[in-house]
Amino acid sequence: MIRRSLRWSLETGLGLLGVLMLAARSGFKLSGPYWSWRWHTAFGRGVPGKPELTMSMLEYARWVYQMRRLR
Repeated sequence: MIRRSLRWSLETGLGLLGVLMLAARSGFKLSGPYWSWRWHTAFGRGVPGKPELTMSMLEYARWVYQMRRLR
Protein backbone atom coordinates (compact mmCIF):
# COMPACT_ATOMS: atom_id res chain seq x y z
CA MET A 1 0.00 0.00 0.00
CA ILE A 2 2.78 2.46 0.91
CA ARG A 3 4.73 1.44 -2.18
CA ARG A 4 1.73 2.08 -4.41
CA SER A 5 1.13 5.46 -2.79
CA LEU A 6 4.78 6.39 -3.23
CA ARG A 7 4.68 5.36 -6.89
CA TRP A 8 1.50 7.41 -7.45
CA SER A 9 3.12 10.45 -5.83
CA LEU A 10 6.31 10.07 -7.85
CA GLU A 11 4.48 9.61 -11.16
CA THR A 12 2.20 12.55 -10.41
CA GLY A 13 5.05 14.86 -9.42
CA LEU A 14 7.14 13.99 -12.46
CA GLY A 15 4.04 14.23 -14.63
CA LEU A 16 3.36 17.73 -13.35
CA LEU A 17 6.90 18.64 -14.40
CA GLY A 18 6.09 17.21 -17.84
CA VAL A 19 2.94 19.32 -18.01
CA LEU A 20 4.99 22.36 -17.04
CA MET A 21 7.38 21.57 -19.89
CA LEU A 22 4.43 21.30 -22.28
CA ALA A 23 3.14 24.65 -21.08
CA ALA A 24 6.59 26.18 -21.59
CA ARG A 25 6.80 24.78 -25.12
CA SER A 26 3.43 26.31 -25.94
CA GLY A 27 4.66 29.65 -24.63
CA PHE A 28 2.32 29.48 -21.64
CA LYS A 29 -0.54 30.37 -23.99
CA LEU A 30 -3.09 28.31 -22.10
CA SER A 31 -5.88 29.64 -24.31
CA GLY A 32 -3.90 28.69 -27.43
CA PRO A 33 -4.84 25.96 -29.91
CA TYR A 34 -3.27 22.98 -28.10
CA TRP A 35 -4.73 23.72 -24.67
CA SER A 36 -8.14 24.62 -26.13
CA TRP A 37 -8.16 21.32 -28.00
CA ARG A 38 -7.07 19.47 -24.85
CA TRP A 39 -9.82 21.12 -22.79
CA HIS A 40 -12.57 20.31 -25.32
CA THR A 41 -11.50 16.70 -25.79
CA ALA A 42 -11.33 16.17 -22.04
CA PHE A 43 -14.54 17.89 -20.95
CA GLY A 44 -16.62 18.73 -24.02
CA ARG A 45 -18.91 21.65 -23.42
CA GLY A 46 -19.37 21.35 -19.68
CA VAL A 47 -17.08 22.75 -17.03
CA PRO A 48 -16.38 20.24 -14.24
CA GLY A 49 -16.37 21.12 -10.57
CA LYS A 50 -13.09 21.81 -8.78
CA PRO A 51 -12.65 18.30 -7.31
CA GLU A 52 -13.23 16.64 -10.68
CA LEU A 53 -11.00 19.17 -12.44
CA THR A 54 -8.20 18.64 -9.93
CA MET A 55 -8.36 14.86 -10.19
CA SER A 56 -8.47 15.08 -13.99
CA MET A 57 -5.40 17.30 -13.99
CA LEU A 58 -3.48 14.88 -11.78
CA GLU A 59 -4.56 11.95 -13.93
CA TYR A 60 -3.42 13.84 -17.05
CA ALA A 61 -0.07 14.55 -15.39
CA ARG A 62 0.40 10.84 -14.64
CA TRP A 63 -0.51 10.03 -18.25
CA VAL A 64 2.08 12.55 -19.52
CA TYR A 65 4.72 10.91 -17.33
CA GLN A 66 3.83 7.43 -18.54
CA MET A 67 3.87 8.49 -22.20
CA ARG A 68 7.28 10.16 -21.80
CA ARG A 69 8.66 6.93 -20.31
CA LEU A 70 7.74 5.02 -23.50
CA ARG A 71 10.41 6.84 -25.53
